[in-house]
This record gives sequence, C-alpha cells and structure tokens, in this order.
Amino acid sequence: MTPDAGPSEPAEPAGPSDPSRKLIAWIAIGVVVAVLVVAGAWWLLSEDDDPAASPDDTASTSPSPSPSGSVKSSQSVAPGKLPALGQPRDIATNLDVPWGVAFLPDGSALVSERTTGEIVQVAPGERTRTIGEVPGVTPDVEGGLLGIAVSPNYAQDRLVYAYFTTESDNRVVAMKHNPSGFGKPTVLIDGIPRATLHDGGRLVFGPDGMLYVTTGDHGEPELAQDRSSLAGKILRITPDGDVPSGNPFKGSPVWSYGHRNVQGLAFDEAGRLWATEFGDSRADELNLIKPGNNYGWPTYEGDGGAQAESAGFTNPQLTWPVEDASPSGLAWRDGVLYMGALRGERLWQIPLDGDRALQPKAALEDELGRIRTVEVAANGDLWITTSNTDGRTPDVADDDDRVVSVSVG
Repeated sequence: MTPDAGPSEPAEPAGPSDPSRKLIAWIAIGVVVAVLVVAGAWWLLSEDDDPAASPDDTASTSPSPSPSGSVKSSQSVAPGKLPALGQPRDIATNLDVPWGVAFLPDGSALVSERTTGEIVQVAPGERTRTIGEVPGVTPDVEGGLLGIAVSPNYAQDRLVYAYFTTESDNRVVAMKHNPSGFGKPTVLIDGIPRATLHDGGRLVFGPDGMLYVTTGDHGEPELAQDRSSLAGKILRITPDGDVPSGNPFKGSPVWSYGHRNVQGLAFDEAGRLWATEFGDSRADELNLIKPGNNYGWPTYEGDGGAQAESAGFTNPQLTWPVEDASPSGLAWRDGVLYMGALRGERLWQIPLDGDRALQPKAALEDELGRIRTVEVAANGDLWITTSNTDGRTPDVADDDDRVVSVSVG
C-alpha cells in the first residue's frame, strides 16, 4: 500500500510511465490555477468602497476583510426567541437630521436636529412644535446639535441636557425648560475636542443618577489613549457637571477610554452599560463598558483576542463588518439590545444572557434607510430616527428624515 492510502482502500499499482495519469494530473493542476485566478478576480471586483457612505458611516472607504457572518458570539439564539417587530409608523416627518430623542413625563419627546440647532417636540398624532434653538451650535459635517437628555428629576427641576459642537469645541450644557422655550444654558463640561468627524455626542442618565457622555477621537486616534484628553472617551459627571467620587481616575470625568467614536449607550436591567462604536475599515463594535477599562483603539480595531487582553485591553462582545453596521443609537428592552445601523441601513436585535451579548438578528432592512437613534417609549414601542437627508439614499421616499415608532412583540 502507498503511504497515503486509507486503511480500507487498496493501493493501485503505480506504473512508472502512465501517460493517461500524467495527463489527468496536468488537467487537475490547470483547474486549480483557473479557480484561483477566478477567485482573485471576484475578490477584486467585490471590494466595496461604498462611495455613497457618508462620513459618519465610517471614516474609511476601505473594504472590510471580515468574512460574512463574522459577528462574534459565544452562543447562537433561535430567531423565534426574539420578539417580532411591527411596521414602522410615522410620528414626525421632514425633520433635519434628528439626532437625539428624550422623553418627557407626558409621553411626548424632545428631538434635537443636528443641522438647525433646534429642539422640537413630537408626539403621535400631534403637530411637531419647535421649542427653541440652542445658542452657539455650529454644524460641521458630523458636528452640530447631537445628544439630548431629560433630567431624572425633570418634574421638579425641568432641566434638559444637550451635547453640541461650537466653533471651538464640543460641550455639554443644562437648560431650564419653560413655557417660552429654554433658559440660558449652563455649561457643565467643555473643551471636548471638536472635528468634522468623530464627535461622539450621546447623553444618557444612568440608574445611579449620573450623566454619561460619549466623545469621539477628534480624528486623532492617539488621543483615545491619552487619559488627560477628553477625546475618545466615555465620561461620567454629576447632573451639575462635577466629577463623581466613584470615577476610576481621581479628579477625572473619564469612565472608559480607548474609543474611536461611540454614538450609542444603553443600560440593561442590571445596570450594565453597553456601547456601540464605529470602526475604521474592518470592524464595528458592541462593548460592555466597565469603569477604567481600555477598549483598545487605535492599537486594536475589533477583537484582538488573547493578545489584546494580555496587553490590558478589553475586547468587544460583538463585531460587524462596517458595511453591515456603522452603529449609532442603542436601546435596551426586556433582555434585548436594539442597535441602529447607518451604513448598514437596518436595526440589529441583540439578545443578552447576563453580561454576554448573543447572536444578533437584522430587522427593518430596506425599510427606513440609515438609522441614527433608537429609544424605548413608556408603552414599550421603539422610537427610531433616520439620517437620510444627506441626499445619499434616493430610494427612501422624499429623502426626508423622520421619527417613527415600531411595536415590539
């Protein structure tokens, strides 16, 4: 028997000069070469530089080498375990890049418009009303009026918080909401580096009553690793703008660092903080945020495996090829995270098992275009905003931006 013959396969006699066998071998080699050439050509032709992607989809138009299905998960979940979603219903239309959504006690919501600097009030079946314009807003590509949050004690203090870009920086302010609009803003934190790209901007109050703020790396990746810089961070401050005593770095608002551009934050039922993060050209991320942890950018993009962990970095829970996500808003409801995708133009449902994110499922594909923000209303519906008014999605009706509601389960 020849050395490579299987245990039950008799070896054929090997003739010293069999022309037919040589011919077959040459044919086989030719077939392999042809397959490799075709595969290489297909790979080159399939590179997606996505000229229609806007800057906040991804800062690079390089193709993603991540294979299909590269979403990392420790366990897959049957689709039937995820709640069904209803059809989107319009709440407000013809808005100018609605970026943040914050609910008031009466069930209506305040919505920030990135490009106008205005805050509008929307509610199902009611006319959209402009409440006021935030002074000092300077729109600049990804910059402008971004996140908005309502005080946990709004019934008593009537405070509304906003994150926005000025001519010189990004900052967070608090404003009194009164019948005539908003009072003079009080600056809580300023000096956050501004840029045309990577401004962060999400605001969320945690169950601890503290205000969590996301920032981008300002297009200067090294700032994400510099704990003295406010760029590329998640910050934690008091409602008055002070540094809480429980922060991981004494006297610093920095809660976590090593981020490229975080635009989604959500707390789950146990008070764990989850965040979405834009990758560059390879991988977008969903991270479980822990105080003081370093999330790797720019040393690592996506999952760096054991090597990253041994170097003191925290790996993401899930990653996506950038063309499938470019994630922005994030919301939690009944054990599931809902993540809006800009370039991916879909909503990702991500079931949680404690502190683990499981296999996600795409929903609302080809229905809303670019999804910016996701929030959960008091009745359990999802409120979703779109970012289509850049003129890059002609397939979306009227190419306008809107707020829609989607029922869950």
